[in-house]
Amino acid sequence: MEFTDDAFVDEDGNGDAEDSDESEIAAGPAEIELEILPSGAPILYVLVLVCFHSSSHFRLTSISGFLSLLFSSLLISFLFSSTRTLSSHIHSPPHIHIHSFSPKPNSMAIPCPHFIASEKAAMEAGLLLPSSSLSQLILTQDDLKKIAAYKAVEYVESGMVLGLGTGSTAKHAVDRIGKLLRQGKLKDIVGIPTSKKTHEQALSLGIPLSDLDSHPVVDLAIDGADEVDPYLNLVKGRGGSLLREKMVEGACKKFVVIVDESKLVNYIGGSGLAMPVEVIQFCWKFTASRLQNLFQEFGCVAKLRTLGEKAEPYVTDNGNYIIDLYFKQSIGDLKAASDSILQIAGVVEHGMFIDMATTVIVAGELGLTVKNK
Repeated sequence: MEFTDDAFVDEDGNGDAEDSDESEIAAGPAEIELEILPSGAPILYVLVLVCFHSSSHFRLTSISGFLSLLFSSLLISFLFSSTRTLSSHIHSPPHIHIHSFSPKPNSMAIPCPHFIASEKAAMEAGLLLPSSSLSQLILTQDDLKKIAAYKAVEYVESGMVLGLGTGSTAKHAVDRIGKLLRQGKLKDIVGIPTSKKTHEQALSLGIPLSDLDSHPVVDLAIDGADEVDPYLNLVKGRGGSLLREKMVEGACKKFVVIVDESKLVNYIGGSGLAMPVEVIQFCWKFTASRLQNLFQEFGCVAKLRTLGEKAEPYVTDNGNYIIDLYFKQSIGDLKAASDSILQIAGVVEHGMFIDMATTVIVAGELGLTVKNK
């Protein structure tokens, strides 16, 4: 896969792209050409004037007179041609920049020279008034998540079966979907939640819910992530819902991931934070020991996730524990690592989402970046 500096264009016209139809092109200063007169018009004008005066018995009495007239025509030509093109630099408010490119090995997101710009997501998120500009905003991390989430919801169409993600970023997307349903802008939506918490949130918003038993194929899933590498591989599950998230998002046609720029890493585990593994409670210490030994050469440390001052084990919606793995360096081949983890008896699932994301929307201080596979 290679980088491309082409802005993503909605191929089907229904919003299934980085930006909606309301997007504005913001590729830099615009040049507006105002055709006043043809470039040869001033000289032609003088020649006509000479002919006119000649017909009126006007005669050039000397060579100096002729040269004077010729100089005047050239001066008039210059003045007209200098006003022929008006270059107007339009100082529009700073836009949310959306770049589309394919990820490349060992490299992070880089800005592209062409942008599709839109402030729609920021306005709909309630962070920007029509009379304001993004340069006037001081965006918090949660603001960035909200902008990314609202942008992701532009992919949603009436009649879809949706995978509803879990976490602080996905919460904004679920809120937005609920609002659009109440407004009548979305209809016949069916949601499949990825956690008990999201299930409760969706019910409170009036989103009709179902499950994979009734809808084994999901049209679109929107969820956050804890890490995104240059290949759009993910770490998820620091919120504890990795198993249900992987089940739902593994069954979807399109998986849109929404993150802020702090989640971008050079390799899985590169943030120094946890890569979670869900395990059964029975003999969890034995399982944790095997996991740590499996990645010992990468400086792996395995820890049971706990809660509160009493350090009680965190229990997932499925009644399992979570072992958090911390790596000091890249673990290399992710698919091989995945297979090795899943072969350990007692492991239920891990938090590496390999080759699952189809689109990643990254919100940063300079705008939105949309990456597609």
